[in-house]
Amino acid sequence: MAEERKGFLREAVELFGFRIGRPEKEEPLPSFVPQNIEDGAVAISEGGAFGTTVDLDNKIKNETQLITKYREMALQPEAEKAIDDVCNEAIITDDNQLPINLDLDEVETISASVKEMMRVEFEYIQRLLKMNTKGYDVFRNWYVDGKIYYHIVIDLKNPRAGIRELRYVDPRKIKKVKKPVRKNQQAQTIGKEALEKKVEEFYLYQGKGVSDSTSGIKIAPDAIAYCHSGVLDNRNYNVLGHLHKAIKPLNQLRMLEDATVIYRLARAPERRIFYIDVGNLPKQKAEQYLRDMMVKHKNKLVYDANTGEVRDDRKFLTMLEDYWLPRREGGRGTEITTLPGGQNLGELDDVNYFRRKLYEALNVPISRLEQETQFNVGRASEITRDEIKFSKFITRLRSRFSELFLILLERQLLLKGIMTSAEWSEMRDIIKFNYQEDNHFSELRDAEILRERMTLLQEVDQYTGKYFSNNWIKTNILRQTDEEKEEIANEISNEEEDTPEEE
Repeated sequence: MAEERKGFLREAVELFGFRIGRPEKEEPLPSFVPQNIEDGAVAISEGGAFGTTVDLDNKIKNETQLITKYREMALQPEAEKAIDDVCNEAIITDDNQLPINLDLDEVETISASVKEMMRVEFEYIQRLLKMNTKGYDVFRNWYVDGKIYYHIVIDLKNPRAGIRELRYVDPRKIKKVKKPVRKNQQAQTIGKEALEKKVEEFYLYQGKGVSDSTSGIKIAPDAIAYCHSGVLDNRNYNVLGHLHKAIKPLNQLRMLEDATVIYRLARAPERRIFYIDVGNLPKQKAEQYLRDMMVKHKNKLVYDANTGEVRDDRKFLTMLEDYWLPRREGGRGTEITTLPGGQNLGELDDVNYFRRKLYEALNVPISRLEQETQFNVGRASEITRDEIKFSKFITRLRSRFSELFLILLERQLLLKGIMTSAEWSEMRDIIKFNYQEDNHFSELRDAEILRERMTLLQEVDQYTGKYFSNNWIKTNILRQTDEEKEEIANEISNEEEDTPEEE
């Protein structure tokens, strides 16, 4: 135990945080092409400088500015409503149980007691994240920012106690970095140099925000839990958020709404045009005569809210006031006409178009945009294709978000010595997470599916044994798996044995 403590302390001196003692990774097979690990890490040169850029609205911005842009977008009412729909569908909280359950049914390499310990530790991790009360906020931070970081805090004097605290780290202040390390400084050829390079991975924390310099606190990889959106820029492999493709539609919608407001204010009132006959007066006297007529006939009363006074303000001529135009001798004399207001003030087709485009960019069904749309789940035919696509999108988001729980669960199990790194590697890809569903919707949906299957079963029952076999009906109509067929057959057999025979 003393040696383990010394090992943890020794690693903590090298980098802030901790490293879990794992066996050395197998050396990758030689290749002139580096491994493509899509984790959004920045590869820096030996000189110690790096830079990340994202092309946004014809401007070059770094990831810090990009995340700030995402957060500003999330404050807009239309985008906030769409984000709220996504987060509410992904994370469903219940006072009686945690929002996520650990599914280990397909894991066969460990005993039942180890499975139970894993479930206990996973519940502990959810309590550290406060998923029952703040699960919505955790998922929303990840969805909006495109990435999420947590500092794993442990007691270095007693690492086997496991994770003691999870502290959220602003993604604008931390970055995963990969730095090449040469094994042989005397390598001469490019091919040999590429084959002999190793990569050092660490996290770089900068309190004032991530910059291009490498100054800051270096943190060991095991001390950080990092999960990103999985959306990458094809040019430089920077991590983008799910809101990235909605930047242009949202900007267009905001500009069009502002233009619509200006148009309404400018064209709504009816204005008059005064044609004043100035006869043969010279230009200067004609202008003075026109100004005198404007002052004489214009009445602009203004209410001062600060003093409570009503005063006559004749100094300003705005675009909402009347027009005064001079007319020379030989015309029709003084004339007053009316300029009509805007005729299409009630048309919002262009605004609604860009609002629908915004929802399409965020993968939210257009039907949810309409406030008066009713939510019907009584019949399967009423479920729209957009809702099905949205459900699959939520499933993909959950699968990507589950990477955070895999990382935290691995750290906890290795720290507490419940299993080794090799054992975890064998089962990692078959571990599943079951998210809570909307109970009312799920029950109605499952009941509707079962009802339709039973109706179809009654229709083909007369052809059973003639055109269809019992096994075919169970597989294609009832959609039963081989395990379910065997389990149901055993249950029916046991029930028949338990039923007393009638005399």
